Amino acid sequence: MDKTDNLPWVEKYRPSSLDEVYGQSDIVETVRKFVHEGRLPHLLFYGPPGTGKTSTIIALAKEIYGPNYKNMVLELNASDDRGIDVVRNQIKSFASTMQIFSKGFKLIILDEADAMTAVAQNSLRRIIEKYTKNTRFCILANYAHKLNPALLSRCTRFRFHPISEQAIQERVQNVIMKESLQISPTAEESLLRLSGGDMRRALNVLQACKAALGDDTLEIDQDMIYECIGAPHPQDIELALDSILKDDWTKSFLTLDQVKRSKGLALIDLISGFVEVLSNYDLKPKTRIAILSGLSEIEYGISKGGNDKIHTSAIIGVIKGALENEK
Repeated sequence: MDKTDNLPWVEKYRPSSLDEVYGQSDIVETVRKFVHEGRLPHLLFYGPPGTGKTSTIIALAKEIYGPNYKNMVLELNASDDRGIDVVRNQIKSFASTMQIFSKGFKLIILDEADAMTAVAQNSLRRIIEKYTKNTRFCILANYAHKLNPALLSRCTRFRFHPISEQAIQERVQNVIMKESLQISPTAEESLLRLSGGDMRRALNVLQACKAALGDDTLEIDQDMIYECIGAPHPQDIELALDSILKDDWTKSFLTLDQVKRSKGLALIDLISGFVEVLSNYDLKPKTRIAILSGLSEIEYGISKGGNDKIHTSAIIGVIKGALENEK
Protein backbone atom coordinates (compact mmCIF):
# COMPACT_ATOMS: atom_id res chain seq x y z
CA MET A 1 0.00 0.00 0.00
CA ASP A 2 1.32 3.43 -0.95
CA LYS A 3 1.98 5.65 2.09
CA THR A 4 0.19 8.56 0.34
CA ASP A 5 -3.09 6.60 0.21
CA ASN A 6 -4.03 7.67 3.73
CA LEU A 7 -3.33 11.35 3.08
CA PRO A 8 -6.10 13.90 2.49
CA TRP A 9 -6.24 14.61 -1.23
CA VAL A 10 -5.29 18.27 -0.73
CA GLU A 11 -1.90 17.00 0.54
CA LYS A 12 -1.64 13.97 -1.75
CA TYR A 13 -2.13 16.12 -4.85
CA ARG A 14 -0.33 19.24 -3.63
CA PRO A 15 1.88 20.56 -6.48
CA SER A 16 5.48 19.34 -6.21
CA SER A 17 6.75 21.82 -8.83
CA LEU A 18 5.69 25.21 -10.21
CA ASP A 19 4.50 23.53 -13.42
CA GLU A 20 1.73 21.84 -11.40
CA VAL A 21 0.38 25.07 -9.87
CA TYR A 22 -2.95 25.68 -11.58
CA GLY A 23 -4.76 28.97 -12.13
CA GLN A 24 -2.01 31.47 -11.12
CA SER A 25 0.18 31.40 -14.25
CA ASP A 26 1.10 35.13 -14.17
CA ILE A 27 2.42 34.93 -10.61
CA VAL A 28 4.31 31.67 -11.27
CA GLU A 29 6.02 33.14 -14.36
CA THR A 30 7.04 36.34 -12.54
CA VAL A 31 8.42 34.53 -9.48
CA ARG A 32 10.27 32.01 -11.66
CA LYS A 33 11.88 34.92 -13.58
CA PHE A 34 13.04 36.44 -10.26
CA VAL A 35 14.72 33.15 -9.34
CA HIS A 36 16.45 32.63 -12.71
CA GLU A 37 17.82 36.17 -12.59
CA GLY A 38 18.98 35.60 -9.00
CA ARG A 39 17.04 38.64 -7.79
CA LEU A 40 14.33 37.15 -5.58
CA PRO A 41 12.85 39.92 -3.38
CA HIS A 42 10.94 39.43 -0.14
CA LEU A 43 7.50 38.18 -1.17
CA LEU A 44 3.97 38.74 0.08
CA PHE A 45 1.30 36.34 -1.19
CA TYR A 46 -2.24 37.24 -0.17
CA GLY A 47 -5.72 36.21 -1.23
CA PRO A 48 -8.64 33.90 -0.35
CA PRO A 49 -8.00 30.43 1.10
CA GLY A 50 -7.44 27.50 -1.27
CA THR A 51 -5.99 29.61 -4.09
CA GLY A 52 -2.46 28.11 -4.01
CA LYS A 53 -0.37 30.51 -1.87
CA THR A 54 1.35 27.85 0.26
CA SER A 55 1.58 25.40 -2.66
CA THR A 56 3.31 28.02 -4.85
CA ILE A 57 6.00 28.98 -2.33
CA ILE A 58 6.73 25.36 -1.32
CA ALA A 59 6.97 24.34 -5.01
CA LEU A 60 9.27 27.34 -5.61
CA ALA A 61 11.47 26.41 -2.63
CA LYS A 62 11.77 22.80 -3.85
CA GLU A 63 12.72 24.08 -7.29
CA ILE A 64 15.43 26.35 -5.83
CA TYR A 65 16.94 24.01 -3.22
CA GLY A 66 16.08 20.49 -4.40
CA PRO A 67 17.23 17.87 -1.84
CA ASN A 68 18.69 20.59 0.43
CA TYR A 69 15.16 21.99 1.01
CA LYS A 70 14.93 21.01 4.69
CA ASN A 71 18.14 22.81 5.70
CA MET A 72 17.45 25.99 3.75
CA VAL A 73 13.79 26.64 4.53
CA LEU A 74 12.12 27.56 7.82
CA GLU A 75 8.35 27.26 7.62
CA LEU A 76 6.17 28.64 10.41
CA ASN A 77 2.39 28.30 10.35
CA ALA A 78 -0.42 29.92 12.34
CA SER A 79 -0.55 26.75 14.45
CA ASP A 80 2.99 27.48 15.70
CA ASP A 81 3.67 30.00 18.41
CA ARG A 82 4.80 33.12 16.56
CA GLY A 83 4.90 35.73 19.25
CA ILE A 84 7.76 38.10 19.97
CA ASP A 85 9.99 35.34 21.47
CA VAL A 86 9.84 33.19 18.31
CA VAL A 87 10.71 36.19 16.12
CA ARG A 88 13.61 37.17 18.40
CA ASN A 89 14.99 33.67 18.89
CA GLN A 90 13.97 31.08 16.29
CA ILE A 91 13.62 33.35 13.22
CA LYS A 92 16.62 35.49 14.16
CA SER A 93 18.94 32.52 14.77
CA PHE A 94 17.88 30.87 11.47
CA ALA A 95 18.24 34.10 9.47
CA SER A 96 21.60 35.11 10.96
CA THR A 97 23.43 31.84 10.24
CA MET A 98 24.81 31.00 6.80
CA GLN A 99 25.09 27.52 5.29
CA ILE A 100 28.73 26.45 4.86
CA PHE A 101 28.25 24.21 1.82
CA SER A 102 25.38 26.03 0.13
CA LYS A 103 25.65 29.32 -1.67
CA GLY A 104 22.74 31.71 -1.98
CA PHE A 105 20.01 32.69 0.45
CA LYS A 106 17.83 30.87 2.95
CA LEU A 107 14.04 31.15 2.84
CA ILE A 108 11.67 31.83 5.74
CA ILE A 109 7.99 31.15 5.04
CA LEU A 110 5.49 32.76 7.42
CA ASP A 111 2.10 31.20 6.68
CA GLU A 112 -1.13 32.85 7.97
CA ALA A 113 0.96 35.91 8.88
CA ASP A 114 -2.13 38.06 9.44
CA ALA A 115 -2.63 36.04 12.68
CA MET A 116 0.72 37.26 14.09
CA THR A 117 0.63 39.73 16.95
CA ALA A 118 1.32 43.41 16.20
CA VAL A 119 4.42 43.32 18.44
CA ALA A 120 5.83 40.32 16.52
CA GLN A 121 5.15 42.06 13.19
CA ASN A 122 7.00 45.16 14.41
CA SER A 123 9.95 43.07 15.56
CA LEU A 124 10.04 41.32 12.18
CA ARG A 125 10.59 44.57 10.26
CA ARG A 126 14.11 45.06 11.57
CA ILE A 127 15.08 41.40 11.08
CA ILE A 128 13.96 41.50 7.43
CA GLU A 129 16.22 44.52 6.81
CA LYS A 130 19.17 43.25 8.82
CA TYR A 131 19.50 39.80 7.26
CA THR A 132 18.52 40.51 3.64
CA LYS A 133 22.04 39.51 2.49
CA ASN A 134 21.53 35.80 3.24
CA THR A 135 17.77 35.37 3.89
CA ARG A 136 14.53 35.97 1.97
CA PHE A 137 11.13 36.15 3.63
CA CYS A 138 7.86 35.02 2.10
CA ILE A 139 4.80 36.22 3.99
CA LEU A 140 1.47 34.50 3.30
CA ALA A 141 -1.84 36.01 4.42
CA ASN A 142 -5.55 35.96 3.65
CA TYR A 143 -5.95 39.70 4.30
CA ALA A 144 -3.18 42.19 3.48
CA HIS A 145 -4.87 44.96 5.51
CA LYS A 146 -4.21 42.98 8.74
CA LEU A 147 -0.47 43.30 8.21
CA ASN A 148 1.72 46.15 9.37
CA PRO A 149 2.09 48.78 6.55
CA ALA A 150 5.85 48.96 7.19
CA LEU A 151 6.05 45.18 6.67
CA LEU A 152 4.06 45.45 3.43
CA SER A 153 6.42 48.07 2.03
CA ARG A 154 9.38 45.70 2.38
CA CYS A 155 7.78 43.00 0.21
CA THR A 156 6.78 42.57 -3.42
CA ARG A 157 3.05 41.87 -3.36
CA PHE A 158 1.19 39.22 -5.32
CA ARG A 159 -2.58 38.86 -5.03
CA PHE A 160 -3.87 35.33 -5.53
CA HIS A 161 -7.33 35.55 -7.10
CA PRO A 162 -9.96 32.78 -6.79
CA ILE A 163 -8.98 30.01 -9.21
CA SER A 164 -10.95 29.90 -12.46
CA GLU A 165 -13.41 27.04 -13.02
CA GLN A 166 -11.34 25.86 -15.98
CA ALA A 167 -8.16 25.53 -13.86
CA ILE A 168 -10.05 23.70 -11.10
CA GLN A 169 -11.60 21.43 -13.74
CA GLU A 170 -8.15 20.47 -15.08
CA ARG A 171 -6.96 19.50 -11.60
CA VAL A 172 -10.20 17.76 -10.65
CA GLN A 173 -10.22 15.68 -13.85
CA ASN A 174 -6.63 14.68 -13.16
CA VAL A 175 -7.64 13.49 -9.65
CA ILE A 176 -10.77 11.72 -10.98
CA MET A 177 -8.60 9.78 -13.44
CA LYS A 178 -5.97 8.82 -10.85
CA GLU A 179 -8.59 7.76 -8.28
CA SER A 180 -10.72 5.93 -10.92
CA LEU A 181 -13.89 7.82 -9.96
CA GLN A 182 -17.19 7.91 -11.85
CA ILE A 183 -18.83 11.37 -11.81
CA SER A 184 -21.79 12.66 -13.83
CA PRO A 185 -21.28 15.83 -15.96
CA THR A 186 -23.95 17.73 -13.91
CA ALA A 187 -22.21 16.75 -10.65
CA GLU A 188 -18.84 17.98 -11.97
CA GLU A 189 -20.41 21.25 -13.12
CA SER A 190 -22.01 21.77 -9.68
CA LEU A 191 -18.71 20.96 -7.92
CA LEU A 192 -16.84 23.57 -9.96
CA ARG A 193 -19.50 26.24 -9.37
CA LEU A 194 -19.93 25.60 -5.65
CA SER A 195 -16.19 25.44 -4.92
CA GLY A 196 -16.09 29.22 -5.60
CA GLY A 197 -12.49 29.32 -6.82
CA ASP A 198 -11.21 27.30 -3.82
CA MET A 199 -9.17 24.28 -5.00
CA ARG A 200 -8.96 22.87 -1.47
CA ARG A 201 -12.72 22.86 -1.12
CA ALA A 202 -13.20 21.10 -4.49
CA LEU A 203 -10.77 18.29 -3.58
CA ASN A 204 -12.17 17.87 -0.06
CA VAL A 205 -15.74 17.53 -1.39
CA LEU A 206 -14.61 15.05 -4.03
CA GLN A 207 -12.84 12.95 -1.37
CA ALA A 208 -15.91 13.09 0.90
CA CYS A 209 -18.10 11.88 -1.98
CA LYS A 210 -15.76 8.97 -2.66
CA ALA A 211 -15.82 8.00 1.02
CA ALA A 212 -19.64 8.21 1.06
CA LEU A 213 -19.93 5.95 -2.02
CA GLY A 214 -17.69 3.23 -0.66
CA ASP A 215 -17.79 1.48 -4.05
CA ASP A 216 -15.69 2.83 -6.96
CA THR A 217 -18.11 1.44 -9.55
CA LEU A 218 -20.92 3.77 -8.39
CA GLU A 219 -21.29 7.24 -9.89
CA ILE A 220 -21.13 10.53 -7.96
CA ASP A 221 -24.30 12.46 -8.80
CA GLN A 222 -25.35 16.09 -8.39
CA ASP A 223 -27.40 15.46 -5.20
CA MET A 224 -24.36 13.96 -3.48
CA ILE A 225 -22.25 17.06 -4.29
CA TYR A 226 -24.91 19.36 -2.79
CA GLU A 227 -25.21 17.15 0.31
CA CYS A 228 -21.44 17.07 0.89
CA ILE A 229 -21.11 20.86 0.54
CA GLY A 230 -24.31 21.49 2.50
CA ALA A 231 -25.59 23.94 -0.11
CA PRO A 232 -29.31 24.17 -0.91
CA HIS A 233 -30.33 22.27 -4.05
CA PRO A 234 -31.55 24.58 -6.88
CA GLN A 235 -34.85 22.63 -7.05
CA ASP A 236 -35.58 23.42 -3.39
CA ILE A 237 -34.78 27.10 -3.93
CA GLU A 238 -37.00 27.20 -7.04
CA LEU A 239 -39.83 25.53 -5.09
CA ALA A 240 -39.63 28.06 -2.23
CA LEU A 241 -39.27 31.05 -4.57
CA ASP A 242 -42.14 29.82 -6.76
CA SER A 243 -44.36 29.65 -3.69
CA ILE A 244 -43.42 33.23 -2.65
CA LEU A 245 -44.21 34.53 -6.14
CA LYS A 246 -47.50 32.67 -6.73
CA ASP A 247 -49.09 31.67 -3.39
CA ASP A 248 -50.61 33.76 -0.62
CA TRP A 249 -48.55 34.76 2.40
CA THR A 250 -49.59 31.84 4.69
CA LYS A 251 -48.89 29.13 2.11
CA SER A 252 -45.54 30.72 1.23
CA PHE A 253 -44.56 30.72 4.90
CA LEU A 254 -45.51 27.05 5.33
CA THR A 255 -43.64 26.05 2.14
CA LEU A 256 -40.46 27.85 3.26
CA ASP A 257 -40.72 26.28 6.71
CA GLN A 258 -41.23 22.81 5.21
CA VAL A 259 -38.23 23.15 2.83
CA LYS A 260 -36.10 24.35 5.74
CA ARG A 261 -37.06 21.44 7.99
CA SER A 262 -37.06 18.60 5.43
CA LYS A 263 -33.74 19.59 3.87
CA GLY A 264 -32.04 20.78 7.06
CA LEU A 265 -31.33 24.23 5.65
CA ALA A 266 -30.62 27.46 7.49
CA LEU A 267 -32.27 30.74 6.49
CA ILE A 268 -28.85 32.08 5.43
CA ASP A 269 -28.64 29.21 2.90
CA LEU A 270 -32.07 30.11 1.50
CA ILE A 271 -31.14 33.79 1.18
CA SER A 272 -27.93 33.05 -0.76
CA GLY A 273 -29.92 30.63 -2.96
CA PHE A 274 -32.61 33.25 -3.67
CA VAL A 275 -29.96 35.83 -4.60
CA GLU A 276 -28.33 33.38 -7.04
CA VAL A 277 -31.64 32.38 -8.69
CA LEU A 278 -32.97 35.94 -8.88
CA SER A 279 -29.73 37.07 -10.58
CA ASN A 280 -30.93 35.10 -13.64
CA TYR A 281 -34.36 36.83 -13.61
CA ASP A 282 -35.02 39.79 -15.88
CA LEU A 283 -35.87 42.45 -13.27
CA LYS A 284 -35.90 46.24 -13.30
CA PRO A 285 -32.80 47.70 -11.58
CA LYS A 286 -35.04 49.34 -8.95
CA THR A 287 -36.65 45.97 -8.08
CA ARG A 288 -33.31 44.16 -7.92
CA ILE A 289 -31.91 46.84 -5.60
CA ALA A 290 -34.98 46.59 -3.33
CA ILE A 291 -34.65 42.79 -3.07
CA LEU A 292 -30.88 42.76 -2.47
CA SER A 293 -31.06 45.61 0.02
CA GLY A 294 -33.92 43.96 1.93
CA LEU A 295 -32.27 40.51 2.01
CA SER A 296 -28.96 42.02 3.15
CA GLU A 297 -30.75 43.65 6.11
CA ILE A 298 -32.34 40.29 7.01
CA GLU A 299 -28.97 38.51 6.70
CA TYR A 300 -27.44 41.07 9.05
CA GLY A 301 -30.34 40.53 11.46
CA ILE A 302 -29.82 36.74 11.39
CA SER A 303 -26.10 37.18 12.15
CA LYS A 304 -27.07 39.18 15.26
CA GLY A 305 -29.51 36.47 16.37
CA GLY A 306 -33.29 36.73 16.44
CA ASN A 307 -36.47 34.83 15.77
CA ASP A 308 -36.45 32.47 12.76
CA LYS A 309 -40.17 32.91 12.11
CA ILE A 310 -39.89 36.69 11.97
CA HIS A 311 -36.95 36.50 9.57
CA THR A 312 -38.82 34.00 7.36
CA SER A 313 -41.78 36.39 7.22
CA ALA A 314 -39.43 39.25 6.40
CA ILE A 315 -37.92 37.35 3.44
CA ILE A 316 -41.41 36.72 2.00
CA GLY A 317 -42.34 40.37 2.58
CA VAL A 318 -39.22 41.73 0.88
CA ILE A 319 -39.53 39.58 -2.29
CA LYS A 320 -43.33 39.94 -2.58
CA GLY A 321 -43.22 43.69 -1.95
CA ALA A 322 -40.44 44.38 -4.45
CA LEU A 323 -42.03 42.30 -7.23
CA GLU A 324 -45.51 43.81 -6.68
CA ASN A 325 -44.01 47.29 -7.12
CA GLU A 326 -42.55 46.21 -10.46
CA LYS A 327 -46.00 45.59 -11.95
